[in-house]
Amino acid sequence: MNSIKILNVRINNLTAKELLERLNKGVLVTPNIDDIMKHQHDREFHEMASRAEFSVCDSRVLLLMSRMLRTPLKEAIPGSSFFPMYCDYHAKDENIKIFLLGAKEGVGEVARKRINSRIGREIVVETYSPPFGFEKDEEECNHIVDILKKSEANVVLVGLGNPKQTKWIYKYKNELPNINLFMALGATIDFEAGNVKRAPEIFQKLALEWLYRFLKDPKRLFKRYFVDDMQFFYYFTKQLLGVYKNPFGK
Repeated sequence: MNSIKILNVRINNLTAKELLERLNKGVLVTPNIDDIMKHQHDREFHEMASRAEFSVCDSRVLLLMSRMLRTPLKEAIPGSSFFPMYCDYHAKDENIKIFLLGAKEGVGEVARKRINSRIGREIVVETYSPPFGFEKDEEECNHIVDILKKSEANVVLVGLGNPKQTKWIYKYKNELPNINLFMALGATIDFEAGNVKRAPEIFQKLALEWLYRFLKDPKRLFKRYFVDDMQFFYYFTKQLLGVYKNPFGK
């Protein structure tokens, strides 16, 4: 599969259509700038996310960056946009059964009903909202694994945010041979439930969806966008100059 590197992150150069045709088994991750910065500082996350069979560009900003590297990506494939496409693509495929893992209590059920109503069948078979801090509770994690083992689902959307969602997938995926596909898709469950709205199209086209989200929640997102993620442009300039080095030496 053709891919490019932005800093130390592999991104497959696929269209959404090509991804839909290939996405049968494995792990899907959708790196954005925030994820790429986590790849610079969190070795465990970097090593796990780098093993994903499918790694696609979540951000129009990264799409622009790929053009600056003269290795242009075909398109950005945000997880919140891709998941509805995935459901539509498999609308008549009774073999695809999805589990929604994540979001606050009750949100997954709202999403499930909305998705199934739109698709016209029970494509989403079950949901579960883990309690806060569950990832540090081995008993709770084993409880989730048990739920997934007993479920009819063979596809799991894990919407817990990074690095949590990717680390959880790789810690427990080998205990779940009944699950063919894990999709690490952040806030997608909230989008599907209607709790979070996508930015207007003009923001999306101008690669300013991040600004729309910031304006909606400035207190929570200020540090992420204007402190943590600003470092990306420093590292990216080093890549353009040919002097960037992977902090983990791979």
